[in-house]
Amino acid sequence: MIRYSLVCEAAHGFDSWFPSSESYDAQAARGLVTCPICDSANVMKALMAPSVARTDRGQLPTPVAPQFDAPMPMIAEPERQVRAMLRALREQVVANSEHVGVRFPEEARKIHYGEAEGRPIYGEASPAEARALIDEGIDVAPIPIMPDDRN
Repeated sequence: MIRYSLVCEAAHGFDSWFPSSESYDAQAARGLVTCPICDSANVMKALMAPSVARTDRGQLPTPVAPQFDAPMPMIAEPERQVRAMLRALREQVVANSEHVGVRFPEEARKIHYGEAEGRPIYGEASPAEARALIDEGIDVAPIPIMPDDRN
């Protein structure tokens, strides 16, 4: 695992872990490495010093953010459009469904077996619970979670 200090075009600094430098390069090329503050995919590695513990001084200095000469889009327009569609889908489900939280598997079963009024619901279910619902013939689908939904 490699920890990189990263900085976006707005000079927001943040750290992120990657399995390898190749993994970082591949994710950055696809626009998957985004700033947690402004969601910019125009991200670069910041200058880093080795993390060596010192007892004769205080904290290590903050990494210096590189200067961007010109904006460099790191996410292709088709992927931006897909992200926008997934975000719109999620907003539509949330706006037009009842959130039942962790009771989702129980409520889905009640609706399926006619024990509760039929209505659109969403909530949380583990992969095992979702598989059990599908095995019972109950239609369920995951709602996409966008990177900025986790911030």
